[in-house]
Amino acid sequence: MKKLSSILLILSAASASVAQQHKAVIVAGKVLSTEDSLLVKELYYSGLREKTIQNYQLSSDYFSRVIQLDPANDAALYELASINHAKKNDKEAEELARKAVTVEPENEWYWLLLADIYKRTSNMRDLVPVFDELIAISPEKEDYYFDKANALLLQNETEKAEQVYTLVEKKFGVSDDLTSARQRIYQKQGNSEKAAVELENLIKNNPSEVKNYIELSQIYSTNGNLSKARQILEEAKKIDPSNVYVRLSLADVYRAEKKNEDAFIELKSAFSNQNLDIDNKVRIVLSFFPDFKNPAARAQAEELSYLITESNPGDPKGFSVYGDVLFQENKLKEAAEAYRKSLKLNNQTYMIWEQLLRIDLGLGDGAAAIKDGEEALTYFPNQAPLYLYTGIGYAQKGNHARAVTYLKNASSIGSEDKQVQAQTWASLGDSYNALKQFQESDAAYEKALQIDPDNTYTLNNYAYYLSLRNENLDKAAQMSLKTNQIDQNNASFEDTYAWILFKQKKFTDARKWMEKALSDDQSKSSTQVEHYGDILYQLGEKDQALKQWIKAKEYGGSSQKLQQKIDTKTFIE
Repeated sequence: MKKLSSILLILSAASASVAQQHKAVIVAGKVLSTEDSLLVKELYYSGLREKTIQNYQLSSDYFSRVIQLDPANDAALYELASINHAKKNDKEAEELARKAVTVEPENEWYWLLLADIYKRTSNMRDLVPVFDELIAISPEKEDYYFDKANALLLQNETEKAEQVYTLVEKKFGVSDDLTSARQRIYQKQGNSEKAAVELENLIKNNPSEVKNYIELSQIYSTNGNLSKARQILEEAKKIDPSNVYVRLSLADVYRAEKKNEDAFIELKSAFSNQNLDIDNKVRIVLSFFPDFKNPAARAQAEELSYLITESNPGDPKGFSVYGDVLFQENKLKEAAEAYRKSLKLNNQTYMIWEQLLRIDLGLGDGAAAIKDGEEALTYFPNQAPLYLYTGIGYAQKGNHARAVTYLKNASSIGSEDKQVQAQTWASLGDSYNALKQFQESDAAYEKALQIDPDNTYTLNNYAYYLSLRNENLDKAAQMSLKTNQIDQNNASFEDTYAWILFKQKKFTDARKWMEKALSDDQSKSSTQVEHYGDILYQLGEKDQALKQWIKAKEYGGSSQKLQQKIDTKTFIE
């Protein structure tokens, strides 16, 4: 076997500029024996093969073994650096890449990898000399000059960046990219006049390029000269009336001028154009949401989102955002229809299913909640909220046994959302109560209150059902009073508390709370009016009690017991 001798590869002159911010890179190489040379080749190609099939760990092992045998193997250094860079191990990647460019400073790919590493780590200081090397290797590649200038600009070295752009102009001539790049410098320097002059010259040389008009208008708009910005954009619109970006820019100017109707006309024109991609349309509609207290903003958002569905009928995002707008306007039936159209195009968006189920339940449409919920569960079988809302749908339809099955599934799957947990147990309490499984009902309510002790829905229902059974009336009264302290002037909660006081034979207090409930009620509840009659009867005001029972019937009360009270003019337990 040959005796091995060491060779020191010191940082070459071509890569010396990178060493300005680092210690010199020294790579110790070896003269390989024939056997080792063959082994290195075998290991290297094995590494490439494993990398091709994305077995990066084994690939890294092969390249590392190559470097152990041949520390100056630039190809293996590069491959191992690129794997580390892909895995975001940029410290190791940088060290390996710098060794690779030291061994082979004329390899453009090695320098590009090092540049990419510095870009990701925002190391602009070391990125600039890397582009010097790339320019030296490939002086005809214009992008390297722009990248170097941009790195300088990010370090606020605007004068050096301008020098690079001057070199680009001499070497490659004037271009839109160069003008745009110079705009960034002028804007960073606050030199808007010079930026405007550059763009005006571009417009003179190429009057049909509307992009330059848009950029020039933005300069004037930023400086508060809205009329000049509008004038420039109107010229651009004459050149290219269908250009959506001219329309959007005009809309921005009109909005800044408080000319909302003119702005909306421009937006509608842009939204009707399929050249404006749907993601931009959606972003514009969503920008209206913070102003939804303003009815005009809501109306415009609704019209624009509808235009998305018209111009992009095959994209589910359009119907989804249209549904969101309608939901915000409390147009629940229309929102549900829009969501269903979105789901028909793409049934894999979970949050739309959940929102649709909430709407079904809010509309009191238990049948729709059951249908939509069971379909949603075929796509998302492990989502507790879907079982919860489907269970509530069954409860709304009076099928409490089926509701319990779904609600128990929701509790078994679990959710990190405390509100979902509490609502699941509270709903179980409601359904168990309807099934007269009172022990299970009380236990479910207790679990709901352990999770959310101030939930007024749970407190009110638990208290009311205890009062109907004449059980734990003191506890029921405490819970009901708490709901009224948390949510004041709620007629339903006041009615519950009055009824519990009635059950406790505290008729004077019950009257006070019932009269408060009737004062706060806007729905003409027959139940509350009937309860008021019951209280008056116990206070000896039998004629007034009869009047209230009759009024309760006029408000829709239809129970047999109410009719008996009216017929006998007597309170019936």
